Amino acid sequence: MINRKRSVSIDVTVERPAELGNAPHDPDSVTAWMAEGNCRLHPPATFFPSDGVGVDRARKICRDCPVVNTCLEFALEERIDHGVWGGCSERERRRILKRRRVEETV
Repeated sequence: MINRKRSVSIDVTVERPAELGNAPHDPDSVTAWMAEGNCRLHPPATFFPSDGVGVDRARKICRDCPVVNTCLEFALEERIDHGVWGGCSERERRRILKRRRVEETV
């Protein structure tokens, strides 16, 4: 008797429930500012690119965003490691945090 293992891949796309798209945002939330961001008009995957071209695409969206500074500060304060936040890549945010640490010690 031959025992063969099969590898099956299933593509599962999880979509946001429609009722959440119409839900009012909580103005008292720490993240209430996100409702004003340009990113709300784009798929989340746009801001979690796998290459430099994707990072540039996300930066263009962030460039004219009314909450870009708030977004960047949120990512820095929360130590968010992945994605483009406030128009900055992971590497750029690490550099900003390092520079701030150095400035605090001087």
